[in-house]
Amino acid sequence: MKLQDKLAEDMKTAMKGKEAKTLEVLRLVISSIRNKAIELNKELEDAEVIAVIKADAKKIKDALEMFVASAREDLAVEARKEIAILEKYLPEQMPDAELEAKVKAKIEELGAKASNEAGKVVGALAKELRGLVDGARIKEKVEKFLNG
Repeated sequence: MKLQDKLAEDMKTAMKGKEAKTLEVLRLVISSIRNKAIELNKELEDAEVIAVIKADAKKIKDALEMFVASAREDLAVEARKEIAILEKYLPEQMPDAELEAKVKAKIEELGAKASNEAGKVVGALAKELRGLVDGARIKEKVEKFLNG
């Protein structure tokens, strides 16, 4: 089943189950997917749909950071719920231990020694691990090993 079809089915289920928050989030993400399809003038593949979902999740995560910084726990709780709903449709992220092993191997492979070389390591890993790991996690691990 295509991801878009799964989203539509889950939206119907949320309507029937009167799950307001799930319904709201799914409507927003389906709208974003439709907008992207119109922008590209074609039907989206699952990989493109995942990219749209990731973009929406990132927007919510950015808002969550602002809510936390502003001590708006009520809004932060809602944002966390929205993120949890969207993450159901994203592929599993690589575990930390496996990511750290790949980071160490890439640092050795590229011969990076100092933190000013982090960019080339992050760039190489981002291409290699696209879809498996969030870029922010890659950057965090690379900086940990080059600065540590």
